Amino acid sequence: MESFGKRIFAVFTICLVLMPWCSAADEEKEEKVLEIGDKAPTFEAKDANGKDWKSSDYIGKKILVVYFYPAAMTGGCTKQACSFRDDKKDLMDLGAEVVGISGDRVSNLKIFKKVHNLNFILLSDNTGTIAKKFGVPMKEGGSIKRTVDGQEITMTRDVTTSRWTFIIDKEGNIIYKNTKVNAANDSEDVFAFIKKLKKTNTAKK
Repeated sequence: MESFGKRIFAVFTICLVLMPWCSAADEEKEEKVLEIGDKAPTFEAKDANGKDWKSSDYIGKKILVVYFYPAAMTGGCTKQACSFRDDKKDLMDLGAEVVGISGDRVSNLKIFKKVHNLNFILLSDNTGTIAKKFGVPMKEGGSIKRTVDGQEITMTRDVTTSRWTFIIDKEGNIIYKNTKVNAANDSEDVFAFIKKLKKTNTAKK
């Protein structure tokens, strides 16, 4: 009888150990990978000025270009941001609003916008909450040193997201997803897609 009781106790102990792992595995399975045609998740975050920004304020009014990038003030991310800066008017003429998202803190974004005269919204997703909603892969954050106005500063990001770009239409649907973004050409690719979409929709009317 004592031996039977020990076996029951052992089984119970193993179950307790495995339960958190099983629960985490179930949650991972339930995470939805967003694809073209899916409803985009709503999201909000602090912008470069520390103000609240909500996607719900734009859905129904604008086409949203949402691009995730690894780190402000780095080579590829700077090329990508400057391209969107230079193409902003053309994209606005097509009814599109650009939003850049990274794991950088608000202070980093403020510096990034100032140094490169960026003219569109940058959001701080330092917890990775928005990236997770979109299914964008993440890894640990890090720090870089940059010289700004003659002073060396340390810019820390809490998570590092992959470089993915999405386009959300006015109805809130994902109509474009690029998981292999060429940083320098991203804005051009986005512009070409939206322009083609506009022509197609006009031809259907």
